[in-house]
Amino acid sequence: MPTLLLTHPDCLLHDMGEGHPERPDRLRAIADALSASAFNALKREQAPSADLAVIERVHPARYVEAIAGTGAAILDTRKTTPGLRELEKAAVLAGGGRNHRMGLYDAILIKENHIALAGSLAKAVYGARSKYPDLAVEVETRNLDEVAYALGTGADILLLDNMDLETLRGAVRLRDENAAGKGPSLEASGGVNLETVRGIAETGVDLISIGALTHSAPTLDFSMLIELA
Repeated sequence: MPTLLLTHPDCLLHDMGEGHPERPDRLRAIADALSASAFNALKREQAPSADLAVIERVHPARYVEAIAGTGAAILDTRKTTPGLRELEKAAVLAGGGRNHRMGLYDAILIKENHIALAGSLAKAVYGARSKYPDLAVEVETRNLDEVAYALGTGADILLLDNMDLETLRGAVRLRDENAAGKGPSLEASGGVNLETVRGIAETGVDLISIGALTHSAPTLDFSMLIELA
């Protein structure tokens, strides 16, 4: 286990008599800065970008390396630890991945419940575009029929949810045959791991999102010791 060792002459305790020792300002500042919450965050954020065998299967760089040359990009998701989203997403960037939307405010993802409430997918996309013209609109699809319909809505991204390789290739063909190079980006999601990611990328999708990059990243196991000089 790695250890953060702080050694400084100022870390001497005052009043070594029977009374309670008084910490000097230097030691107090160190202890305050590295409080339990801050230290836990540091341990968490070192994991996704660190080259450690224990986190190999959720290391962003391993996924980026696995799909090299395909033209696809690795994305994280909004599945992050409460209070640590910005730090976890920064760790993904450090590992070579890309950030998906940061929250519900910087992009719109239309799913089946939104479609039901709007009355149709076309109405849902139109409503989103009308109210938030500057935001990207993404539509979740589950099969090729939904992909074919979604291609005509003007969405920026189609989320291809839990599709097998044959269906993913079919979605890419539909987009390429009907959009003449101006169609939406295609994002594959679900069932992605280091064994499957290369095959997914080779179908021709543009983006591959992996929630495990953040929600399953372990903490880096290290401790802090203050050595009194």
